[in-house]
Amino acid sequence: MTTPVGLTPGTRWRCDACGNLTRFDVETTERVRRFWHLDLAGQGRVEEEQVSEVQLHAVVCRWCGSRDAVQVVDVPHGSVAGEGPVSPSA
Repeated sequence: MTTPVGLTPGTRWRCDACGNLTRFDVETTERVRRFWHLDLAGQGRVEEEQVSEVQLHAVVCRWCGSRDAVQVVDVPHGSVAGEGPVSPSA
């Protein structure tokens, strides 16, 4: 399982406007280098991936559309503190 951009292990997003914990639109810009392996028919798959930069622009609640009410909170019984507003890079 992958931890989404803007979160650390043991944290998750929560919309304070509607209570949503599971559905968010996450807007990012990413710079990635990928090694593609193509077969002779032209079908490919990524064998290596190096992420060099990721910018988080916004986290928007899919249920109510709020941008300002989305918070980073601890997962119950999580080990990482992280409450506070989402801070996208502008």
